[in-house]
Amino acid sequence: MLPILYSYRRCPYAMRARMALKYAGIELEHREIELRHKPRSMLAISPKGTVPVFTTDGIVLEQSIDIMRWALAQSDPDGWASVDEQVAQMWIDRNDGPFKVLLDQYKYPNRYLECKPDEVLQSALNEMLMPMEEAFKVQQHLLVDRMTYVDIAIFPFIRQFAMVDPQR
Repeated sequence: MLPILYSYRRCPYAMRARMALKYAGIELEHREIELRHKPRSMLAISPKGTVPVFTTDGIVLEQSIDIMRWALAQSDPDGWASVDEQVAQMWIDRNDGPFKVLLDQYKYPNRYLECKPDEVLQSALNEMLMPMEEAFKVQQHLLVDRMTYVDIAIFPFIRQFAMVDPQR
């Protein structure tokens, strides 16, 4: 039986899981879900009801980073996982924590009426985008001069951020 990935096409967490699984050459059954109509089969193995959810051989992974790490443990032809894990975790924590909060505030200002969009934008620049620019002055990617899983983990969030106001 093939592994199963429950996913939602626009979810940045699901995007990074899909990219790592594809890169690792993992054959799987991809189940694209509708967030308003979550399948019972997904909720049976992951009651929290968020994507991505990956299951194989009785293992259930509910966190995108865990899915990425599992995939890379199976196959990592270009050494995406060969990184300083402490530095890698710092970038992921920064992205998945404060930057994700700012991204939501920037993307959905009607949900965060107490926030000023220009201040949110400046905070996002200070928190994530300017440090990324500094890293790119030293090497071609975030950690080293080649792509790593950290670049892939962060990319979908930067993409979403850039799409909020492409003219800026």
